[in-house]
Amino acid sequence: QVQLVESGGGLVQAGGSLRLSCAASGSIFSINAMGWFRQAPGKQRELVAIIGSAGNTVYADSVRGRFTISRDNAKNTVSLQMNSLKPEDTAVYYCRMTGRNNYWGQGTQVTVSS
Repeated sequence: QVQLVESGGGLVQAGGSLRLSCAASGSIFSINAMGWFRQAPGKQRELVAIIGSAGNTVYADSVRGRFTISRDNAKNTVSLQMNSLKPEDTAVYYCRMTGRNNYWGQGTQVTVSS
């Protein structure tokens, strides 16, 4: 059974920073892309950032320049450094890893106060 567990969420004031981490356990084979998605209340889940196996990255326009995604293949982890946080960043953040299948974490709440 594959498990993805996020950590690092919490409450922060606007302009502050948080670092999210996601660790995978279980029999995941040949992980390709790792990424983060988020879902705000009343809104559709959206892509935040993805990092591919070659280190290539994709960022949502709304976070580019403020967020940085990174991965550690040896530890099967992906992280998201979030700087200059805005209230509109408030959402549940979900980790996703793609190998033979897509694997999702349970989500971690990020709340940015104004």
